[in-house]
Amino acid sequence: MASETHDAAGTASACVDAGGGAIGMPQLCGEWMGNQVFWLVITLIVIFFILSRIALPRIAAVLSERQGTITNDLAAAEDLKVKAQEAEEAYNKALADARAEAQNIVAETKADIKAELDVATAKADAEIAAKAAEGEKAIAEIRANALESVKDVAKDTAKELISAMGVKADARSITSSVTAKLKG
Repeated sequence: MASETHDAAGTASACVDAGGGAIGMPQLCGEWMGNQVFWLVITLIVIFFILSRIALPRIAAVLSERQGTITNDLAAAEDLKVKAQEAEEAYNKALADARAEAQNIVAETKADIKAELDVATAKADAEIAAKAAEGEKAIAEIRANALESVKDVAKDTAKELISAMGVKADARSITSSVTAKLKG
């Protein structure tokens, strides 16, 4: 039995006391360092394989998908920007064309109105000239009738005056006297 105790004490290492408890920090015990390095390497290899086979491919796929989405969105935004610029240019061109067409319509309408106004003015001038000619003709007739009326009145008045004086005169002599006086 004595040899058993000695064996138990002999197998005890510098890292473990007689009661089986650790002396100091077991991680720093030189006798266990090889064992710790072995398990560290095994753990790192397992973590590496888990990360390289499962986690990293998923992360890489998500990152590449995000990059593709960003690239596609940027390309789509650029296309939309170009289309918006083309639409703006087309709008400005259409607006300029519409303004030019409106100016042409205004010019044509002004020309049509001026032509219609000129025709109406010429027609009115012709009507006025015709009425003026009729008026002058009527005035000439009135003058002629007035002169005749004056001659008739003068003849009648001279005849009445002569008969009021008690002298008898014939119509021919009264007419020749009145005509001579009216001529001047």
